[in-house]
Amino acid sequence: MIITMASGATTKEINQVKEKIKELGYETKIFKGVKKTVIHVIGATDRERITLSVEPLPGVEKLTPILSPYKLGSREFHPENTVISVNGNLIGGDEIVIMAGPCSVESEEIVLKVAKEVKKAGAKILRGGAFKPRTSPYSFQGMGEKGLKILEQAREETGLSIITEVISEVDVPLIAKYADILQIGARNMQNYQLLKTVGRFNKPVLLKRGISATIEEWLMSAEYIQAEGNPDVILCERGIRTFESYTRYTLDISTIPVIKHLSHLPIIVDPSHPAGDGKYVPSLSRAAIAAGADGLLIEVHTDPTHALSDGKQSITPLAFQKLMDDLKNIAKIVGRKI
Repeated sequence: MIITMASGATTKEINQVKEKIKELGYETKIFKGVKKTVIHVIGATDRERITLSVEPLPGVEKLTPILSPYKLGSREFHPENTVISVNGNLIGGDEIVIMAGPCSVESEEIVLKVAKEVKKAGAKILRGGAFKPRTSPYSFQGMGEKGLKILEQAREETGLSIITEVISEVDVPLIAKYADILQIGARNMQNYQLLKTVGRFNKPVLLKRGISATIEEWLMSAEYIQAEGNPDVILCERGIRTFESYTRYTLDISTIPVIKHLSHLPIIVDPSHPAGDGKYVPSLSRAAIAAGADGLLIEVHTDPTHALSDGKQSITPLAFQKLMDDLKNIAKIVGRKI
């Protein structure tokens, strides 16, 4: 059960509710937002008794019984769509936000060139990994803080916001100094300590779905971030592992309408990873926008053949420009814009 306190509820009123819940034999977790405080009653079973005891207390606005295990991400708790602002770019609203750039930061020259090209085509956010979790320990692992400084330079020169991946809770403070969005990769979707850590920072978090994760497991991972006080979670579908071998993964397009039904959180799609091959990226991108995605996360490189990571699934700036033209037309058909 969720107890929403009225705007302006005092600390005394909040503590009074907390003590009453304790008397009833339940624990609470308090989430303090900008305008309102929300109290989560943990393990509530006798909802009628809680309602009768708490509803009359001063400062209480409403009580909401929530049956789903993911409380804060559920539409039962928050019926309206959550819209997340990233330097004025609204993710989850009427506009579809495109994030694009190289898989990893390889050099200042490549990042700046790609940044300028994708911005010209209509992208609003530059992606690029400074810390890269790779399947092989011998693969390129990223440039670390030097890579973050290159991304920062690209932001200064183009005005694009920055999204980059966080792979360890130790690195969160450093990356949060540079990035506008903290990305949690598929491998770390259930790294709960990392999720808790990014939840304590005032930065939007993009949470990718694990390759074998169910939708409920994914939403529960988002709950870890929200439960630490960070409501700004962007879900990212990036393909799941199936028996099919012609693509790297299988893009679960059905996830988009399912998430829209279950949760108020925005959902974007990464078409590059499930494709595994740049020639499939445009088709998957078009399908995602038609299905209702709030944005895309696309890998773009000036020379995919010689990219240090995920070159095969990257597209060139020229291909990205053509794709953007297609996406703008599809966006109009579904009543949105890019």
